[in-house]
Amino acid sequence: MTAETAVEETPQSRRREQRGWYWYDWATSAFNTTVMTVFLGPYLTEIARTAAAGAEYVDVLGFDVRPSAYYSFVLGAAALLQIVLMPVAGALADHTGRKRELLGFFASLGAIATLLMWFVSDGRYLLGGLLFLVGNVAFAAAFVVYNSFLPEIATADERDRVSTRGWGFGYLGGGLLLVVNLALYTRYEAFGLTEVNAVRLSLASAGLWWGGFTVIPLLRLRNRHALAPRSETPRQAVAGSFRQLGRTVLDLRRYPLTLAFLLAYLVYNDGVQTVISFSATYADQELGLSKETQITAILMVQFVAFGGALLLGWLAGRLGTKRVVLGSLVAWTVVVGIGYFLEKGAEIQFYAMAFAIAIVMGGTQSLSRSMFSQVIPAGREAEYFSLYEISDKGATFLGSTLLAVTLQLTDSYRTAILSLVVFFVVGFAGLAAINLPKAVRAAGNPVPERL
Repeated sequence: MTAETAVEETPQSRRREQRGWYWYDWATSAFNTTVMTVFLGPYLTEIARTAAAGAEYVDVLGFDVRPSAYYSFVLGAAALLQIVLMPVAGALADHTGRKRELLGFFASLGAIATLLMWFVSDGRYLLGGLLFLVGNVAFAAAFVVYNSFLPEIATADERDRVSTRGWGFGYLGGGLLLVVNLALYTRYEAFGLTEVNAVRLSLASAGLWWGGFTVIPLLRLRNRHALAPRSETPRQAVAGSFRQLGRTVLDLRRYPLTLAFLLAYLVYNDGVQTVISFSATYADQELGLSKETQITAILMVQFVAFGGALLLGWLAGRLGTKRVVLGSLVAWTVVVGIGYFLEKGAEIQFYAMAFAIAIVMGGTQSLSRSMFSQVIPAGREAEYFSLYEISDKGATFLGSTLLAVTLQLTDSYRTAILSLVVFFVVGFAGLAAINLPKAVRAAGNPVPERL
């Protein structure tokens, strides 16, 4: 192993890296908002329906799939691939020490796949599904590497501030591009475009945004740990990464409190992700709100969440991270409970609910990331953050299952959304029971002043 050229660690150099690190969240959030949240699902479904030409099914690798279910099919396949490949990406980053290069590789791969979505038209549903699989898996793998930089560029007492600023900056970037794309989509005729071309251009713009702004963190971030020798072949590097991943999974038994945190996070983040993904359906099917109301609510959430993440980060510096996250889980419980009583067609009430969600959404996730960075051993950040991201990606499974069962038994969207309270209650209890200072010390890290 050879070490990268040593660079003196100073507060100034660390702040420079932190500012560069923020820009990756700005870059990658465009994929989350423009592609995943708004445009790709309906567009890919319509492309599949066009390809079906009136038939009940389209062919997907020999399986008959309904056009209406095609996007969900691709989304599920992407989630499975992420769960398999994220630990490999994390182990590869820690084994080779080349985090910056791997971040660049995965981000470039995802950005190119997203840019190529311009060519998804005229019934090319398989191409759209393939590009989304590549883009979404690359998105997840790059985020594992990106998160693993946090313990390296921020001291224990800085991580809440740095994590919440990065998360908030991401909401701002994703929101700004979404504003541009929604203006393009709603007024496509004024720009001399067809509706289909406006969607294709919006999808491609997310790839251009992602790839272009990723240049900034790549110029600022640096590798710190020993690098694998360049003579090591890719096959040897991957094999070494798998061996290292196996050691990490076995080694997790030495850190039971870290495992307990992962389980608590899995539960309450399940509630967070499911509420976010179910909100549009609830607004449409139960409250009868228009598409315009749903879109403006999405935009409002993006920008309010920017301020909410910074606000909760500021509170964490004064009250303690764990206390603020527990408080945010209480707020989630209250908001979901209120959601049960919203009146049909009540736009103002829905906006108020979305505003409250936006305030706690970014802070809950960014402060959880900061807490997790405190309870993992140094030098193995990417491996452990791959397990963290699996908890994040696996979160929607439990929530979606509970929603499906509740709807099946009660046929009530109100009862379904109320059922999600269980995730916040159980997650609150799990997190409250963890002795975080003890978990930090067990991982060999200094305990921050406020935790």
